[in-house]
Amino acid sequence: MPSLSKPGDIMIGGIFPIFNKEISNTVMFEREPLGTVCSFDLRAFRWTQVMIFAIEEINKDPAFLPNVSLGYRILDSCASPTNALRTALTLAGGLQGMGSPCPPAISALIAESGSSQSVVVAGALGPFQLPIISYFSTCACLSNRAKFPTFFRTIPSDYFQAKALAALVKHFGWKWIGAIQSDNDYGRNGMQAFTEEVQKIGVCVAFVGTVLRTYSMSKILDVVEMIKQSSVKVILAFVPEGDFYPLMKEVSRQNITGIQWIASEAWITAARPSTPEMFPAFGGTLGFVVQKMAIPDLQPFLRKINPYTDPNAAFVKDFWEAMFGCRPVSTGIYRDSSEINKICQGNETLMNSQDVFFKVTELRVSYNVYKAVYAIAHALHELVFCQSVDRKSARPCMNVSEIHPKEVTEYVKRVNFSNRFGDNVFFDEDGDPPASYDIINWQLDNGKVQHVTVGQFISTQSGNYKLQIDEEKIIWMTGQMVPKSVCSDVCPTGTWKASIRGKATCCFDCIPCADGTISNSTAADCEPCPQEYWSNERKDECIPKKKEFLTYSEPMGIILTVLSLLGASLSLITMVVFIHFKETPVVKASNSELSCFLLFSLFLCFICPLTFIGRPTLWTCMLRHTAFGITFALCISCVLGKTTVVVTAFKARHPGNKAARKFGPVQQRIIVCSCTVIQVVICILWLSLSPPFPEKVFRYSNKKIILECNTGSEAAFYVVLGYIGVLAVICLVFAFLARKLPDNFNEAKCITFSMLIFCAVWITFIPAYVSSPGKFTVAVEIFAILSSTFGLLICIFAPKCYIILIKPEKNTKSH
Repeated sequence: MPSLSKPGDIMIGGIFPIFNKEISNTVMFEREPLGTVCSFDLRAFRWTQVMIFAIEEINKDPAFLPNVSLGYRILDSCASPTNALRTALTLAGGLQGMGSPCPPAISALIAESGSSQSVVVAGALGPFQLPIISYFSTCACLSNRAKFPTFFRTIPSDYFQAKALAALVKHFGWKWIGAIQSDNDYGRNGMQAFTEEVQKIGVCVAFVGTVLRTYSMSKILDVVEMIKQSSVKVILAFVPEGDFYPLMKEVSRQNITGIQWIASEAWITAARPSTPEMFPAFGGTLGFVVQKMAIPDLQPFLRKINPYTDPNAAFVKDFWEAMFGCRPVSTGIYRDSSEINKICQGNETLMNSQDVFFKVTELRVSYNVYKAVYAIAHALHELVFCQSVDRKSARPCMNVSEIHPKEVTEYVKRVNFSNRFGDNVFFDEDGDPPASYDIINWQLDNGKVQHVTVGQFISTQSGNYKLQIDEEKIIWMTGQMVPKSVCSDVCPTGTWKASIRGKATCCFDCIPCADGTISNSTAADCEPCPQEYWSNERKDECIPKKKEFLTYSEPMGIILTVLSLLGASLSLITMVVFIHFKETPVVKASNSELSCFLLFSLFLCFICPLTFIGRPTLWTCMLRHTAFGITFALCISCVLGKTTVVVTAFKARHPGNKAARKFGPVQQRIIVCSCTVIQVVICILWLSLSPPFPEKVFRYSNKKIILECNTGSEAAFYVVLGYIGVLAVICLVFAFLARKLPDNFNEAKCITFSMLIFCAVWITFIPAYVSSPGKFTVAVEIFAILSSTFGLLICIFAPKCYIILIKPEKNTKSH
């Protein structure tokens, strides 16, 4: 295997993808596949030169490993896991070839660029305790110390890159992200870490496709078709440059624009895709890369690379052809590359490659190689001299020939130093460095694609991060406005997000909230309003429910009030008429004292409904039911007294009957008072044990609160009604018995009709009262009171008033 090598007291190995695998557009399964075909990679070759440069710089430093020289042996992996394994075993075994002597074994290894290659190398050499420091492998899987105990890296893990990408997505408010991953450790683990991070902030990931550089053209076309059909406007490609480049060419060829691309650091700054031909489709791409650094002394070193200076150096002739477009054929010694370039006919593309290769002011991966070499050198220095580099070394405390890889690994873990650029180099417990990224934006300037830094992402040891973006510097693919990427628009207030079956959670329909629920922000569901509130028409605010009760101002309340006052007025007028005509036969015959008592009780009965109208309070609730019960008990007691007198008068017509003498005025008063007192006692007990109280009722309507009086004790309420009913039935029976008296003046018939009306009204009241909702319950009760009271007033007193006022000639004893 060709190698770049130089002997030394301590050997450091290096594995780089100096050649890159070529991509075949067709995959045949009819014959054995061809061997791996590779093309020279200028970028990777510069990494090898940075490693050599750093080692020579250390060897020249008298404070660094004095009297100890570092050697190197660098091999090519061709960006293939199988070749990387072969290369690693070659370095570890130390065999140059059959029958050749073994070179010194390496004490540390700088490898590899691809995560899949690093997984293979670290897995194979880990059991031998050989420290491995990668400069470009970012897979989070390599942080597993149980599997890869000797693996370190100078580039942050994809775990941090996933956090950075998620922070970028969150910053711009993107909720619907397309994803393209490579079918290897780098793509799978990176996309998994990114998906887990964005799910925490409610972002959905739609997998557009998976790519691998061995895909056939038909597979690439399938992924391109998925991009065209997808509704996503922002796509993250977590793919190495070599895998992604064929897809990029096809996307550019089909002129697919309008997509905002987010790049992983594997291809965001790669030279091959960063061309004006790719810009129409990929311009404005955003991505994260490790921070850049300038190594000024490196450029003269690179310009000295010359196939004529060292004709046997591996890869140099390939480098020359890739740089200048010609194979060196002449012999002779040239001072530097600019001089030898004169003999070659280079085109513009090759000249651009030269500019990139010799530009040392924006080194990223190359600087990671530089740090890896110095990390190994610091570990070796502390191991050999038992003290750090900044202290003057007296003499070695260990023989160089006795160094074992396991000891080097332990010292690499402890490395913590600041290099000449002020950068602090150390590894955490997982072998990872601190995360610090630049945010890169693809922009076109003078016909060249420029990687413009538009922000930074820096993580802290506490797990937090700082994201800084200068949005004014960003050139978007869609123009000046930040592209919008949502599967469904944000639901307006008053609606909730209903997921669509078979689609991601970011795809949803906006369904109006149900009555009684609101949504004043983007939410997965609507929130119910408190019990005393209801949703407005827009369903974005809870408003107090309308309180309903029978009022004096509404038509029903006005009518009932007028009827109540009318009845009370008629009762008073009738009383005045009776008092004025108290000496007439009609008034005398109808027992004027009881008639006045009855008219007074009817007046109270007519006034009683006024306590049922208006907002219920504790006092009105107690007053309305007890006043109703006592006034009606008084009223029916008076009717009972009159009925008893009529019946006894009928019995007195028989000779020897002394019943009439037993029911004089005193006995009548006793009947009225005793019957009324019983009701008063019932009401007092009711108010003492379980009085009525105002209550808010929600069961009748969702939009209204019914204010009504709870009876407190249903049993007490029905006892009051039942007692009145018993008195009414007794009156009805007595009056019915006296209905056929032969006298022209027969009061029993009037009492009978009044009691029939009274009983009919209250019998129909009970089902109507139970079934009426809200304020209609109160209206039914008032109607029953007024109807029965008007029945008593009209049936008992209308005939008498008719004779007194209209037919006074009949108001005589003879009539």
